[in-house]
Amino acid sequence: MRSRHEAKGPREPSTTALHATTVRRWPARRVSPAAFRTIAIAAVWALALTIVSGAAVRLTGSGLGCPDWPSCTRTSVVAPMQFHAWIEFANRLLNAFVSVASIGALVAAMRRSPRRRDLTLLAGGLVAGLFAEVGLGDLVVRYKLAPGLVMAHFLLGLVFLADAVVLQHRASIPDDAGIKIPFVGKLQIAPSKAQLAGLGVVATLGTIVTSTGPHGGDPSAKRFDFSLHSVARLHAAAVEVFLAIVLLSLWNLARTGAPRSVIRGGQVMLAAVLAQAGVGYVQYFNSDPVGLVALHVAGASILVITTIRFHAGLWRAAQVTAPDHGADAHPQAAHPFTDPALAPTT
Repeated sequence: MRSRHEAKGPREPSTTALHATTVRRWPARRVSPAAFRTIAIAAVWALALTIVSGAAVRLTGSGLGCPDWPSCTRTSVVAPMQFHAWIEFANRLLNAFVSVASIGALVAAMRRSPRRRDLTLLAGGLVAGLFAEVGLGDLVVRYKLAPGLVMAHFLLGLVFLADAVVLQHRASIPDDAGIKIPFVGKLQIAPSKAQLAGLGVVATLGTIVTSTGPHGGDPSAKRFDFSLHSVARLHAAAVEVFLAIVLLSLWNLARTGAPRSVIRGGQVMLAAVLAQAGVGYVQYFNSDPVGLVALHVAGASILVITTIRFHAGLWRAAQVTAPDHGADAHPQAAHPFTDPALAPTT
């Protein structure tokens, strides 16, 4: 006589078993370090392009081409067939690409193998910056291009870009590196820190000049009630101080025999400063032509990128080596620049 199970035929697999088999067959895709570096580079490019496209909106007087947010008008998401409306709408479309790049970087950081805490936090900063920029963009449109809000919008974009540059740099550090060893001494690192602070001052004063000048994004946009000549001179003085710090830093690095890679990074930064200063002076003495203003805005993005990369290049990553004969034999194993953020996480 057949058993009860044999009489009913073979038993079908349960839903749980099928799900487990599917998961084993289709594992979640992981992101390689090389792929993540590519994503980080894409984020830098996207953010730099949006800064320039935002300037194009202002310089063409298209700041209110789309009078509503997030749709272009109250009745249409897409811009009507008008020049100013499509300039502003094109900028919003480019910002949509930035949204994809920022959120994609965070997802990729969480799916990266191995996952690293520093990359996840920096990618999270991109998403936080994205939401902050969206909120500010809404306020800029709602308050009809108020100069203080436009100024904050641009500065936040530079901070957003700086986060992406740091992310791209950190993504290039090997996963097995546990410490950061400076190429140079404290006397060479101090001017670089001063450059970062000086860059913030220069950028802030530059936006004040812009918010006082003729290009407000719309003929009806309010401007700061400052003397354009006075704020331009103040901005120029800050640029000159910044340039002096850069020259002092390079002289100090050359005098102390810094590595060629560090010197080269400083030379690139110096070229960016000189080009930006030259464009700024020509722009001012020619009554702020649109083309030169656009070039000056692009130069601001380049200056942020080169300054941060120069500062980050003052250190090199290295593996933590276990001492053979006590801590004194390999002092780097207990180096004060040990970076726990480089440790992979599960």
